[in-house]
Amino acid sequence: MASLGFMVDSVSRFFGFADTYDLARPSTPAELVDLLTQWARVAEPDVVDLGAGTGLSTVVWSGRVRHALAVEPSADMRALAKQRLAQLPDKDVFKVIDATAEATGLPDECVDVITASQAMHWFDPATVLPEIARLLRPGGVFAAYDVDWPPAIEAKVDAAYEEVDRRIRALPQEDDTPRANKSGHLGRMIESGLFSFAREMCLHATESGDADRLLALLRSQSHVAALLREGRTEDELGLTALREIATARIGEPVTWWWTYRIRVAVK
Repeated sequence: MASLGFMVDSVSRFFGFADTYDLARPSTPAELVDLLTQWARVAEPDVVDLGAGTGLSTVVWSGRVRHALAVEPSADMRALAKQRLAQLPDKDVFKVIDATAEATGLPDECVDVITASQAMHWFDPATVLPEIARLLRPGGVFAAYDVDWPPAIEAKVDAAYEEVDRRIRALPQEDDTPRANKSGHLGRMIESGLFSFAREMCLHATESGDADRLLALLRSQSHVAALLREGRTEDELGLTALREIATARIGEPVTWWWTYRIRVAVK
């Protein structure tokens, strides 16, 4: 496994669809902040958000943090993150930097909490876990969290989404960006020997969405975006058929039910 290969390659993979990503992806639930501050035993921690994307996972710390740093190597994602964070009432405690998770350039033991929202699978585990341990203060907390796809919406809509996703994943792609298996995050944290304790837990959150957002959600997944860039059409990928089903079944925005799987480790 080549060091620094994961996030560097994924920058080009995600280039050009930051707006779609920002429109469709879920916002981090506030309960996660409650959990991590309790585990870190710091009411207003210093936080680093790795692979912060458009800032959806950073903004949740507004009003709850001493300082927060969003680390994002993609220029278009970083631009949206800066716009989002600049609108916060406590905007002065937030900063966005151009760096990778594996090489942040930050000083030793500088933060209480590090997060990676739907991003850990793009990082090189061999180099990112030592970097995370280096940045954390004693007793500091690292959380790598992902959401189950798709959200629970409605049986026939969910089934149609999963069928289209399976169909798309079966297609050959030019892109061969490496990634770590999400189910292995916890095991790799434990096996690294860098943390005193680690476990997995779940949180649930709700949002709302319609057929347009559902299609944007599918297009925001990197393998779909890669195929569209290669010239595949939405008809060919099954997105048009999914839109028809979703529009017929849900019409106006309805509740989306998300499940977050959180792997937490304490230094």
